[in-house]
This record gives sequence, C-alpha cells and structure tokens, in this order.
Amino acid sequence: MPTLSERLKALGVTLGPVHTPPQTPRRPGQAIETLLPGEWRLLPEGRTFVRERRYPASFQQGDISLKGKLPPTILAAWAREPRLSALSLEQFLFFDIETTGLNAGGGVYAFLIGAGRFEGEEFRLAQFFLHDPADEGAQLAAFEAFAAPCAALVTFNGKAFDLPLLNSRYTLNAWPSPLKGMAHLDLLHLARRLWRARLPSRALGDLEAHILNTQRNQEDVPGWMIAGLYLQYLHTGDAHPLNGVFYHNEVDVLSMAALFNHLASLLADPLASPETDQLDLLAIARLHADLGDPGPAERIYTHILQRADLQPDARLQALKGLASLHKKRGRLHLAAPLWEQAAEAGQVYAYVELAKMYEHQCADFGTALRWTQAAIENVCGKKAPPGERLRWLPELEHRQARLERKLAARG
Repeated sequence: MPTLSERLKALGVTLGPVHTPPQTPRRPGQAIETLLPGEWRLLPEGRTFVRERRYPASFQQGDISLKGKLPPTILAAWAREPRLSALSLEQFLFFDIETTGLNAGGGVYAFLIGAGRFEGEEFRLAQFFLHDPADEGAQLAAFEAFAAPCAALVTFNGKAFDLPLLNSRYTLNAWPSPLKGMAHLDLLHLARRLWRARLPSRALGDLEAHILNTQRNQEDVPGWMIAGLYLQYLHTGDAHPLNGVFYHNEVDVLSMAALFNHLASLLADPLASPETDQLDLLAIARLHADLGDPGPAERIYTHILQRADLQPDARLQALKGLASLHKKRGRLHLAAPLWEQAAEAGQVYAYVELAKMYEHQCADFGTALRWTQAAIENVCGKKAPPGERLRWLPELEHRQARLERKLAARG
C-alpha cells in the first residue's frame, strides 16, 4: 500500500520547503505631508491630516468675489428657510466631499471633506483627509470642530448626496451628526431654476465657465477618477496622485462661495447690470412671481419688453408673464393689450384669454366668439405647430358652441 507521502506526490503536492522567487520590496510613496502644506492633528479618536488656506474675502473666483455685502433674504425665501435671512455671512458653512463611491450607503467613505467659512474679511478653507479608514472618527471630529460656529449649510447637490452621506458616517461612528437640523441652501436647485433655459448643463464646472467666467487649471481631475485615485493611495501609500483631488475639492468650495454671492446680488437687484441675459431675467421674474412677490416680477417683465435687443422668444415669454400678473391682480385692462400682442404672434393661449375676458367679464358674447373663431383658424392653419390642433381644438369648439347658444338665447 502506498504511503501518505507517496500519495501526496502522486497528487502533485511538493513536500519540503517551498522555494519562491524573492519579492521586490514596495517602493515607499510620497507622504501626504510632503505633498501638501498641512498638519497632522492628534485627537482622542485618532489622527487626521488637515490642510488649511486663507483667502481674502475680496478674492475673485473668475469675475465674482467670494464675499458680498447683501443679505441672503431672497435666497432664504426661495429655499423656504426663513432662518437663513437672520444669519450673518460668518454663520454659513460651505462644504463639499470627495467619496469612495457614488451612493450614500454605509460602505462609502467621505475621504476628503472640504469646508469654508468667513472670518471677518477672510475666507478660511480647510480640508480634512482620511488617510486611513480606521481613523475616520478623528476626521469627523476635526470637521465638527471647524463647523461649530456655523448655523447654516451651503452645498451644491448636498441635499441629495453630501449631507445624507456625512450624517450616515457620524451615525456609523456612534455619535450624533452636528449637521442635522441646520438650515440648508442647496445651490444646485436654484441654478437649475435660473439657468435651465440658457445653459445645457448646470453642473458646477459649467457654471464656473458660463456664470463665474473662470476655468480650472491642468491640476484638476475629473470626478469619475477621484474614488480610484484614493483607493490607489490606500494600496500604495503614494499621495502624489491626490494633488489634483485636493485642488478639485478646493475649487468646488471656492466656487460655491462665489456663486452664493452672485446669486444673492443677482436676485436682490437683477436690473442693476445692463448685461444681464434676457433669459436670466425671465427666470428671475418667474421666481418672484412663484414666491408671491409680484412687484419685482412686474418690473422685470416691463424692463425686458423695453429692451432694444429683445429676442422674439423672450418677448413672447415676457408678454405672457406680465399679462398673467395683471390678470391675477384683477387688472384686465392692462392684460388685454398684452394678450392682443401675443395673439398677433399666433399665441393660442392669448386668443383664449381674450375670449374668456369678453365672455365672463364683459358679457360681450359676439367679441368672445370672434376671438374663439380666430383661434380655431389659427390651430387649423398650415403654419400651426405640431400638436397645437390636438391640444386646443376640442376646448375651442366647446367654447364656440357655448357662445353660439348664448347669442341665440339673447336673440
């Protein structure tokens, strides 16, 4: 019977010491503290690397300075967060995070937290780096200390991503998040509202190029690379590829501060600059109208209609917006001439509004019928846009029949 050793040899098992080729020792990478000016902070929870920079409040991010002089009153109204209007600018915390993934699940870390706040005439920007996931508690504690003087958050897409993720990281470290309950202004939502018609993208990089008029330098890395660069750092210990990540995060925070200043100024006095784009003015007027503030909206629409360089589409939008304000305020005598101008341009809604006015307010069924018939001719004409007939014709024919019955009853 074969012995155990013979059977193992038959199975290809090598007995005795195994000779493996010598491994090349891993080359030490560049440490984070030799790459970027910063300091290691030792806390009871561990240690974390913190990089701080101070900018004068007048620092220009493109064409816009970081700090403005106007209170964020209209921003507070738009965000439906009245607490914002009672705060000084020094109480706002601007923050952005870089993460190991694109969801807010428990396995995703915020390995870099960039935050900025105003201290007098300086903007203090700090970046809290997670050099080792085991020291996450130290990173979160250092960030919490920096955020302590603040009562409001300013983010860009933070409501959907940054804030829930940080809150979950605090929860997983078994202490309450200092960010919960703070007033919050997410600039992405307002940017979408204001620049949806003019800009194909409202990503922060596009707003930097088209609104702030600034460009990032070659240090910047695209967002899709950032998680991979950090994981590479954890594997090799070489921080050199992270230089662009720190730059990316720093510019995000600076741009948020400048964009906050620009939005506060633009919404407070949109007519201050003759260079304000017509589409931007239209969006601001609609914003005021939706906030129940018709006075500024009316002034903006009136200003747009007086511009010598007015584009046809902007003119039609301004006519519709201003007429709607007059109608809501019971000033049909001011709305009617605007509807007539819009009707001359083929706007079916304007025919309908005029027909309604003459039927219900003036009891002039004959004139109401004529506007209704003109609208029917419009939607059935060869120049009518696709879908106009399907959208409007049933309502117009119903109105026509009702007006004909009223006229017949009147005799």
